[in-house]
Amino acid sequence: MADPREALFERIDVEGVADPSAGSVRWSPSKSLWWSGMLAAWLVLGSLYFSWSAVAVFFITSGITLCFGHSLGMHRRFIHRSFECPAWLEKSLVYLGTLVGLGGPFTMMYTHDLRDWAQRQTSCHDFLSHQRGILSDFWWQLHCDLHLEKAPSYRYPSELASSGFYRFIERTSMLQQLPLALLLFAFGGWGWVAWGVCARVTVSVFGHWFIGHLAHNTGHRDWHVEGAAAQGFNVRCCGLITFGECWHNNHHAFPGSAKLGLYPGQFDPGWLVLKLFETLGLVKGIREPKDLALRPELTRL
Repeated sequence: MADPREALFERIDVEGVADPSAGSVRWSPSKSLWWSGMLAAWLVLGSLYFSWSAVAVFFITSGITLCFGHSLGMHRRFIHRSFECPAWLEKSLVYLGTLVGLGGPFTMMYTHDLRDWAQRQTSCHDFLSHQRGILSDFWWQLHCDLHLEKAPSYRYPSELASSGFYRFIERTSMLQQLPLALLLFAFGGWGWVAWGVCARVTVSVFGHWFIGHLAHNTGHRDWHVEGAAAQGFNVRCCGLITFGECWHNNHHAFPGSAKLGLYPGQFDPGWLVLKLFETLGLVKGIREPKDLALRPELTRL
């Protein structure tokens, strides 16, 4: 049974004839060339114009976009609506999430929801559950798209679909790297661009896949979702570099929770930032597991 308050089930058709297991994986030129081009530019320009200040820019921009943008903006707010905040803050965080390089807000929402829905079924395609070997999964996730034979119908929330801002950054998601690139070039030249844009996008996209692969294949589990085609695992020692997103078993158990690190030793920097925002009066209505509806299919291990 699904939590009726989960935003996922307001957007995806769970009653139709969709099949998450039958489909074909095909090379995606735009997806493949985007990541490969960023990698090549980083290796060439990053070597020619190397400086320690450029490396520092890589770490600073990566931290900002991954924590504020991907974890808080795209994932915990835009997709799961696990806390409330003013529209200006949501749009700012989602924009930073777009800069990660994985796609625009609607692409991220649809991709996440399709995978989330599929993994809760009794079976799903290996592409959606990361069940192929690591090299095959790398090729699939970073260079290909899955085309389901019977995909579920999908509808974006009207208040988001009607937003000119979100529609614009969705259409121009790749081009949104340009303003940042110009700013970095003005202050640090090609070295800052190579490390602050190309290296950051390369590592962020690769890291998103790599942690996702690990989080569906190996690690520690406290919870089991009965009848689900894929289980989430907690990837230890990665709390800092993922800003809490590595506690994926917790997320599978409580997808609507803004808190991902639930137990002692599970460092969740994104949660700490969110609580700081709450103290400053910028967010409210933060949801934790205790605020969610009980899931009868959830078993504590």
